Amino acid sequence: MTHHPRTPSAVDAVAEEHARSLVELCPSLSVTAGLDGDRTRLDPQSKEAADQLDALNSRTLRELDRAEQESQNLDRVDVVTLDAMRERLGCERDLHAAGLSFGQLNVIASPPQSVQMLFDLVPTSTEDDWKDNAVRLSQVPRALTEYRHALSQAAHDGRPPALRQVRRVIDQCRDHAKPGGSFDRFAKQAASSASRTLSAEVSTAADGAREAYDSLADFLGDIIAPLASETDACGREDYALFSREFLGAEIDLDETYAWGLEQLAAIDAKQRHVADELYPGSTVAECLNRLNADPQRQVHGLDALRTWMQDKADQAIDALAGVHFDIPEPVRKIECMVLPDGTGGIYYTGPTDDFSRPGRMWWSVPAGVETFNTWQELTTVYHEGVPGHHLQIGGAAHMADSLNTWRRHLCWVSGHGEGWALYSEALMAELGFLDDLGDYMGMLDSQRLRAARVCLDIGVHLGLPAPESIGGGTWNAGKAWTFLTDNVAMERSFLAFELDRYLGWPGQAPSYKVGQRLWEQTRDAAKDSDPNFTLKDFHTKALAIGSVGLDTLKRALT
Repeated sequence: MTHHPRTPSAVDAVAEEHARSLVELCPSLSVTAGLDGDRTRLDPQSKEAADQLDALNSRTLRELDRAEQESQNLDRVDVVTLDAMRERLGCERDLHAAGLSFGQLNVIASPPQSVQMLFDLVPTSTEDDWKDNAVRLSQVPRALTEYRHALSQAAHDGRPPALRQVRRVIDQCRDHAKPGGSFDRFAKQAASSASRTLSAEVSTAADGAREAYDSLADFLGDIIAPLASETDACGREDYALFSREFLGAEIDLDETYAWGLEQLAAIDAKQRHVADELYPGSTVAECLNRLNADPQRQVHGLDALRTWMQDKADQAIDALAGVHFDIPEPVRKIECMVLPDGTGGIYYTGPTDDFSRPGRMWWSVPAGVETFNTWQELTTVYHEGVPGHHLQIGGAAHMADSLNTWRRHLCWVSGHGEGWALYSEALMAELGFLDDLGDYMGMLDSQRLRAARVCLDIGVHLGLPAPESIGGGTWNAGKAWTFLTDNVAMERSFLAFELDRYLGWPGQAPSYKVGQRLWEQTRDAAKDSDPNFTLKDFHTKALAIGSVGLDTLKRALT
């Protein structure tokens, strides 16, 4: 990724001050983004904290205006920083003004999950780590009490959560509160790696955290459930804001819904064709079953899985570097990791700035799972690794001498990041890395899921007419379930959670496929405007920008 060291500007200084202030307000960023900050505090969950963040955003936007007016020579990095920060902070301010920045409740990305999940990420190697963790863990009751007040405030302001989300989160809270749950498991780690005295402190704090989650479950059932909405849909006005939040772009929602249906039909046709080529006369479902049963398309055991992932990731780096991508030497290393007794998720974590900890692709394997279908997961390696998130996030980390902290670590736009990862899957098919029809079917299966989510998410939340194939009428949760089971090859318990996720987190799920679309449109526009266009040049320029809103990306590249 070609970039040039630069002297930090007045615009960078504003961005750095914003980053410092943001970590003060949200100390969990010291863990999740690896930044210097207070490692003993939990993020506040109150409406007052949301007001403070809005005030910070307002102040930063004024300072950006001042820095731009007083600067004599803004370079291209400054221009993108100004564009990106105005778009991101402006979107956050609009969400706050609409009452959507506090008191949110859903099954995947609200305080009941984020408070607990932080303890899956905190350092646990040293005695000092455990001292920090004991203090941090003792603050869970305070954080959840603040959250209860914020929930009540939002409900009384006319923005109660959906009853479906309340019921599901009550179950999650009970799971965390039960003996042997996540907090007890965390305390057990301390017992094996911290001093006896410190381990006892962690254990006491874990008991308090479990009790706090039990109390939150009671509160949700007794106080919030009677106020909750029976409606899952958030409505067009709120959805437009959420869509902007996840894309960093404004889109025509009705046109995008129609496009999603067209994409789904096109992918279905491709899958039918591939199924017939692989196993003449078979349906798509029969083809998927036969691929799953093919011993040549399986690896067995966690060690074999890790080796297979690592081999495929290394091969991709070797084949792409210098041809379709400019990959700096530190970014040419990726570590593939396997976690036993996990959730089934596959994800990427970025490197440290000095690359002493490399970028890593993780596969969290559920207990008892020993067989893995490579035809389905090769495209996932390209999504999470190379050329997907590893080149995107690892590449940004490599630009410490040209991009400020906010650009490298604190600006993450789902449509940019996940859109790039889906773009990468399709790109690898274009470049011939998925010519094996089984592997190609795996990529199509991945793309079909993401296209289905565009239709379902927009359809339900905007109350649009549903396809006749699922009964017509207006989209609702029942029709959404039929639509998912008709279109997605996923185990039903996982699919049920996915539906709850889409219904409670409007706009996020479509950002993958819509983000891919906007990436491809930006590439096409760049190609049309440059007679010397090459994929390598486009990728180099695009990745050097870092994660920004997709409208900002388009302006920067075209």
